Amino acid sequence: MKKLRFTKMHGIGNDYIYFNAITQEIEDPNELSHKLSDRRFGIGGDGIILVCPSDIADAKMRIFNEDGSEAKMCGNGIRCVAKFVYDYGIVPADRRTVAIDTLSGVKTIDLTVENGKAISAKVDMGAAIIKPADIPMIFDGESCIDQPLEVDGKVWNVTAVSMGNPHCVTFVDDVDSLELEKIGPSFENHAAFPDRVNTEFVRVIDEHTLQMRVWERGSGETWACGTGACATVVAACLNGYCKKDEDVTVHLRGGDLVIRYTDETVVMTGPATTVFEGEVIV
Repeated sequence: MKKLRFTKMHGIGNDYIYFNAITQEIEDPNELSHKLSDRRFGIGGDGIILVCPSDIADAKMRIFNEDGSEAKMCGNGIRCVAKFVYDYGIVPADRRTVAIDTLSGVKTIDLTVENGKAISAKVDMGAAIIKPADIPMIFDGESCIDQPLEVDGKVWNVTAVSMGNPHCVTFVDDVDSLELEKIGPSFENHAAFPDRVNTEFVRVIDEHTLQMRVWERGSGETWACGTGACATVVAACLNGYCKKDEDVTVHLRGGDLVIRYTDETVVMTGPATTVFEGEVIV
């Protein structure tokens, strides 16, 4: 048994347990995430994130979901990692831009700092992917935009997007009444998505405002999903609800994110918050 230092952080309610894997060795992160994410018998969270050394960036982010599976990318998580490396002095105090290595490539983050601590971050998330084979999705066609998908006997019109991880976006009239705990797993494990999928249920308020709930693969419903908000705005533009090159506010259960979709990239802006620090014996 050994003692590990951790920091509990969240991006608008999407909460993870963060470990400095530069200064301490983290063994079996899959099992560690499954154990510590439990909100009754562990620390509680949507998973764990390791801040690791990198030869090509300021740090590397590794994400493990609540069920122990490893994810490629997390939009809320990367904002918190950027805050982590700044607040803990992994990068110099005069820096306002950091680079984080992920399984979806190196991402650049611009920080807003107050009283010596990072409070929010703007992330260049990279280009959206809509080619089904690259999402991945089993679908005949160059893209899946507003196409019918049968899930448990009901047909939903969906748009598929990858932001370094797969997303299935469906537009509905009312997101609050949806029983995500019943329908979410069927979307997540649908045969059309060989690597499973994150699913966003979205209500269009106006061309600059969307409301979203998300079912994340490996974690269930979470209060926020940064990559999901990005995929949602991309899907909204592809379906004619929103416009490219304009800021769109996405209301999630944990708060708001501002997303801008361009021909070259998707930019996400939102807060990053430290909740507490501690030690755990594992």
